[in-house]
Amino acid sequence: MSIHESMSVQASIFLNKIGLGSFDIGYLLIIVAGLAVLVLILIVLLIVQISKTGKLKKRLDKFFLGKDGLSLEQDLIGLVEDNKFLRNNVDKNKRDIRDLYKRMETTFQKVGLVKYDAFNQMGGQLSFCLALLDENNNGFILNSVHSTEGCYFYSKDVKNGECSLSLGTEESEALGIAMGR
Repeated sequence: MSIHESMSVQASIFLNKIGLGSFDIGYLLIIVAGLAVLVLILIVLLIVQISKTGKLKKRLDKFFLGKDGLSLEQDLIGLVEDNKFLRNNVDKNKRDIRDLYKRMETTFQKVGLVKYDAFNQMGGQLSFCLALLDENNNGFILNSVHSTEGCYFYSKDVKNGECSLSLGTEESEALGIAMGR
């Protein structure tokens, strides 16, 4: 027997023991060679992935350390604290703005001023009507009448844009200007 035949007999004994006795050894060699190529490809891919992972680790280490050597975790904690501080300030500002708007409702926001001559012979339009109203058209009309004997002031209350007393022409005009008519 030749060496080739001896190896073939040993191979067939081995194949019989593992249950592949009828299997052609040529096919088996092709399968083994294919698996070897597949293993080599997987090893190359593994090396490439290890290299990429190492580069990524270096980048992450640099990112986490930062320029001052502080950790990213400390920076994030600082940002969270700043965010809480800003949220509290925003809430306080909202409350303050609501309070200001509430107060603004009762402050005089609308003004109407009409100057006139109370007495035709006087000249100079030294008399005036001043209407001061808040957001809800509540307030008063101040009428200043100037004459040779002195200056007299009269006031009339205004509720919801209406006055319970009769208004003169200048007073009505001042009220209309204040209400935007």
